Amino acid sequence: MAGPNQFLSKSDLAYAELRSQILSGSLAAGSRLAQYDLAESLNMSITPLREAIRRLSSEGLVTVETHRDVRVSAMNSDEARQLFEVRLSLDPTAAELAAARRTDADIAAMRAAVESLLPVTRQWGEEALTAHRTFHRTVYRASHNDVLIRLLDDLWDKSDRYRRLGLELPPGDEPRTRDLEEHHRLVEFIVNREADRAARLMRDHISHSLTASAISALEDREGQQSPGA
Repeated sequence: MAGPNQFLSKSDLAYAELRSQILSGSLAAGSRLAQYDLAESLNMSITPLREAIRRLSSEGLVTVETHRDVRVSAMNSDEARQLFEVRLSLDPTAAELAAARRTDADIAAMRAAVESLLPVTRQWGEEALTAHRTFHRTVYRASHNDVLIRLLDDLWDKSDRYRRLGLELPPGDEPRTRDLEEHHRLVEFIVNREADRAARLMRDHISHSLTASAISALEDREGQQSPGA
């Protein structure tokens, strides 16, 4: 039987691997990519790796200064705020559509996901973030709008670096019981087809997200680094 990567080119594989490492923080913001070392670790020549780097550059995830000097793009408050603003618009729309269109299968998926949630704190780390994403994706899928789902998946990916920064902040150590309660309430609003309440709750939920915390931290950091600060 064919394997899952049968139809992926080496460039596609390099792109997927590098993108995953950047978004997860394994390749730190601002770090230089050792291209030949990366190509060797991926068991490929430098050409497909450079093709992958061009794709990542078009997404703003790496900065190409010369062929030999490629760095993971720095994190900044402007990008974080732009991602946050778009999610603040689209996530409530997904919740509203989910309340109107959810099926029995969607309800089962949301209820299973919400029961698997963990407090999004440094203690639980990646496990909590993964469970959190799984839950939100069940809401996105329940919207039954493929374009919206793809947009939100991409936004979630690009927000991951900022989400992890928010996780490192002191408030991340506090029990996030409010978040857990909001997720349960959101499911019930969607199940009961209360579209307006689902959308309002989702908007409030995003307003207090880890990305929102990261924006404030980055703005403070950038203010301290600016000339004359």
